[in-house]
Amino acid sequence: MTNNERTSTKSTRGKRPARKEPAGGAAAGKRDGRTGPEAERRGGGARDNRDSRGTRNDRDNRDGRGTRNDRDNRGGRPARRGEAGGWESGRNTRAKANAARPVPEARDNRPARASVTELTAERPAELLAFLLDAFAGKGRNAVKSILARGQVSVNGVTVTRHDHPLLPGHRVAVSWTKVADESRFFGLSILHEDDDVIVVNKEAGLLSVATDKEKEVTAYRQLMEHVRRTDPRSRIFVVHRLDRDTSGVMMFAKSERVQQQLQNDWQDAVEERTYVALVEGQVRDAEGTIRSWLKENKAMRVYSSPKPDDGQLAVTHYKTVKSSKDFTLLEVSLETGRKNQIRVHMQDIGHPVVGDKKYGARTNAIGRLGLHARVLSFRHPTSGRTVRFESKVPPAFLRVFKE
Repeated sequence: MTNNERTSTKSTRGKRPARKEPAGGAAAGKRDGRTGPEAERRGGGARDNRDSRGTRNDRDNRDGRGTRNDRDNRGGRPARRGEAGGWESGRNTRAKANAARPVPEARDNRPARASVTELTAERPAELLAFLLDAFAGKGRNAVKSILARGQVSVNGVTVTRHDHPLLPGHRVAVSWTKVADESRFFGLSILHEDDDVIVVNKEAGLLSVATDKEKEVTAYRQLMEHVRRTDPRSRIFVVHRLDRDTSGVMMFAKSERVQQQLQNDWQDAVEERTYVALVEGQVRDAEGTIRSWLKENKAMRVYSSPKPDDGQLAVTHYKTVKSSKDFTLLEVSLETGRKNQIRVHMQDIGHPVVGDKKYGARTNAIGRLGLHARVLSFRHPTSGRTVRFESKVPPAFLRVFKE
């Protein structure tokens, strides 16, 4: 290289060329050493124009996103200043696109008011039948779901029972806004709730109330949380209990006054307390009564005392519902309500409850204790009316007779 050539190189270093070349096309080919059709075919702009869709800049502008300012069309390399899609052109295009974009309208995020339909019963009817008649355009399952979600109230009290009795003049309100499922109950569901009592259907495996040794989730704790969502000062009170492995209907009071009233008058207030028991073997007698005095030993195991008047008197009535050579399904009603009463009495007659290893069972054909509280009927502590709640027999209790 000559001195003149070196001087010329130094003098032009760092200066921008006077003429800017566009991206793609023949000019791009010259930089690569390609000319003619080859340059147009291999150029960045020509590549995007091949299928008549236009360049990426065109496509991006069509949908209002502006150009891509840090990549060349589809090649993935940084764009040069002055090239199509380069920094200056990208900034300008983006500014224009943003200027043309409409400003979103302000939204009112406040929840809409709940829509409520109010009805009045003109004649005696069950609640589900009344609703099906009132909303004939809706399917039966849709109306049942509205009931189950707690969207129906009678005289201001939420009701979920399908057979809730209506009398002339009762006011029924239906909220068409789905109730948020705040109370994710584990192992129980509410059958009825009013200002005085809560009646629930408890599943097998859930403790009614915590013991000193066990502080796990219980029916009592869940219901306490439930009532305190409405009023932090609210409480519930234990009226009676079901064993952990016994399922079915049970009741809690919502005030100490109601608790004491029900417990002090339990024998007269409770009009029906019926269980179903799946027991081992075939019970010969179609029906019978078991009467004994129950005591509890240091191991917390209840047993029948051989001596009269030695312990708490317990009376159990039973009758056969279904039987086979291996199992019998009994309907059991209690005249008294002692701890483990049915389980002890079934052992006494030589037919322990299925799955009840503690009281002599040798089988566990259904994977749980075969005892279910099916019916609870009592005189309401405030209204004085008789109310009745029922829970279906668990399918597993019936399945053993089909095998």
